[in-house]
Amino acid sequence: MKRIYLDHASTTPMHPDVIAAVAEASQTYFANPSSTHTFGREAKQRMEAVRRTAAKSIGAEAKQIIFTSGGTESDNLAILGVAAAAEKQGKKGHMMTTMIEHHAVLKAFDALEKRGWDVTYLSPSSEGFITADQVEEALKPSTVLVSIMAANNEVGTLQPIGEIGARLLNHPVLFHTDAVQVYGIQSLQVDELNVDFLTTAAHKLNGPNGVGFLYVRHANSIESILHGGSQERQHRAGTENIAGLCGFEKAIELTQAQFVGHHDHLQKLKTRFLSVLEDAKLSFSTNGASGVESLPSIVNLCFPDVRSDQLLMNLDLEGVAASSGSACTAGTLEPSHVVQAMWPDLPERAMTSVRFSFGVYMDVDEVEQAAKRTVTIIRRLSKNN
Repeated sequence: MKRIYLDHASTTPMHPDVIAAVAEASQTYFANPSSTHTFGREAKQRMEAVRRTAAKSIGAEAKQIIFTSGGTESDNLAILGVAAAAEKQGKKGHMMTTMIEHHAVLKAFDALEKRGWDVTYLSPSSEGFITADQVEEALKPSTVLVSIMAANNEVGTLQPIGEIGARLLNHPVLFHTDAVQVYGIQSLQVDELNVDFLTTAAHKLNGPNGVGFLYVRHANSIESILHGGSQERQHRAGTENIAGLCGFEKAIELTQAQFVGHHDHLQKLKTRFLSVLEDAKLSFSTNGASGVESLPSIVNLCFPDVRSDQLLMNLDLEGVAASSGSACTAGTLEPSHVVQAMWPDLPERAMTSVRFSFGVYMDVDEVEQAAKRTVTIIRRLSKNN
């Protein structure tokens, strides 16, 4: 029985070219880029070349890219870094986010609340949307930062980041977006999005784990949250992961060259998966938006007659990997906080929902086979329940 991986929103397998790039860099650019000898200078030059590639991919300048260990660190650096900069000036005011953010964002804001910050959590619609009107109406004279993800990692809903950013241009407020799920699937240009900070992670686009970057429009808007060396223009202490960054660069190059093709292929996979379930007359509904307002890589489904933990266990036994939500919390028994926020009056919905997420290097036959196995399992579990 062939195992089928439908959990690409958690992490993606490294592309063979990425693996080769990491291996080559590990042997060639092993020196510390902060060292002044030839080996160190060569490593630094290679790192700066990656920085230029990363910047170009989002329409930024190289000096605006801070390399990090991934999405969680980038989110924390944006949020806690802005707070540290404000506190340094004697300001401790208001920040805004949503109830459906990744836990890296939510836990960072929770930490700030304990330090005395005022935080507003916006409620989503039943499709997972946050509107520009909501954001603007919730602003306060003391608002310092707004943080809203570009696309939800559990249900795939795309937020109107460009519209929200345009509204915020009229206010003295900084704007951060976690673009981890979108980067590599859709084109992102920071000036079109009107953002001050943008988070990415290499492992979501068939790159290596442990590497990412934070785009920072103005360097003086944040303070470092790590104590140590003066790397990354004194914004992120710690020796940079050159081999990982070279793998990240290769992943960026592969995705940038195939944006439209990858997007269309993912949509084809998603459509075929749903078609198999629909043809089988299964009882299910979709969590999140649909069509162009949703990522083609994610579909979150509610099967009202089957508990998600039962379904996931049986899928795994049949060789299909899926998830009930974020990989950072999927190992727990807690229901999805995203689905709960979208359907507050239907708490059972979060207990019967599963996320399937597709990868650009999958084929239609794999997805169709996974869908057929899902149909068989749903029918069996529904009968038993």
